Amino acid sequence: MIIKSKNPRLSLQEGRSQSGLRAHNERRIMSLIRQHGSAPKAEIAQKTGLSAQAVTVIINSLEAESLLIRKDPQRGRVGQPTIPFALNPDGAFGIGLKVGRRSFDLTLIDLVGNIRATLHENCAYPTVQSLLTFLEKGISVLKMSLSDELAKRILGVGVATPYEIWNWTEEAGAPKTVLNEWKSFDFKEKINQIVHLPVYVCNDDTAACSAELSFGNPARFSDFLYIFIGTFIGGGVVINETLFTGKKGNAGAIGSLPRPMLNSEGQLTSQQLIMQSSLYILEKMLKGDGYNTDILWSSKEYWGDLGPVLDKWIDQVADGLAYAALCSLAIFDFEAIVIDGAIPINVREKIVLATKLKLSQADHRGINRCEVQSGSIGAKAQSVGCANLPLLINFSQDHASLSHH
Repeated sequence: MIIKSKNPRLSLQEGRSQSGLRAHNERRIMSLIRQHGSAPKAEIAQKTGLSAQAVTVIINSLEAESLLIRKDPQRGRVGQPTIPFALNPDGAFGIGLKVGRRSFDLTLIDLVGNIRATLHENCAYPTVQSLLTFLEKGISVLKMSLSDELAKRILGVGVATPYEIWNWTEEAGAPKTVLNEWKSFDFKEKINQIVHLPVYVCNDDTAACSAELSFGNPARFSDFLYIFIGTFIGGGVVINETLFTGKKGNAGAIGSLPRPMLNSEGQLTSQQLIMQSSLYILEKMLKGDGYNTDILWSSKEYWGDLGPVLDKWIDQVADGLAYAALCSLAIFDFEAIVIDGAIPINVREKIVLATKLKLSQADHRGINRCEVQSGSIGAKAQSVGCANLPLLINFSQDHASLSHH
């Protein structure tokens, strides 16, 4: 049951603990409105199969909580004008903390995915102490962008972190003792000591996938493999318009996909995709040619002229992505492969085109072809995605799988 109150903190944080059929139908309606931008009650009833009376009760309740707003009436040919309902951007907020291999990000988003405030800090490699220092000063700075009343509508902190970050010491260029601190680090406990809000933790690329699903996906694909090219490459999975995280929350971890190859002695071995199609590989290649690689981490909009080294890396990335796409298509008949990353748009578009070409030349016997498209969120996908976690937990149909991780 939704608790109605003039105090938004009570209506949101206490009312969100509801369960059962009413909560399920509320989530269906919120998800439908998010997907379509806005919709009148009659259309909502038609698409959900709920009665007009049930839809009216739920819509009125969500409107009373300031989660929905009325749009301008739409006049048809006959009858009374219909009133579409849309999500209220100020209805709820989520804070996201992204722990990257080279940086930390804090992001505040509203209910429709607008970034209200963001903080970024580069680091040679992530340490527990540097994260806590960044978080303590950052949370208060983010809250300053909202009024006291709106700050009460922050529903939680989502944390996106690389899966088993301590296992990648060589690739991350960090001392093993430093990364081992993350093994015993309890994100929920430590963050709760700084900010008294619910904390949700998930894989960084699963978070990025959730951002694409909630605020992107303009082609409205129901099933797609999402790929994010960052310091390390990773991914996420969407099935039936729902984020699929898997039993342990690591579905779509394409970076760990082993690729057959021959070693120097001509023997068959394998190498994970992470060692072929990640940004840190481009960094190594550029350093080997005498380039300053700071631009890779300081700018996600423009890298300048990186010459044939960049072209070689793009071809290498596309080769790996085409292989990952074929493997995934053989297991699940995806409609599309969606490629995004912490990279400039022009570089991403070249990777998409090269991947399309390699897939078109591949052996597809017994495997259906799929679309290959660019993601629409870009470099901030992981940050927006983790800030979206509290909103997904409270308002979407993906909440069950996410809340377990």
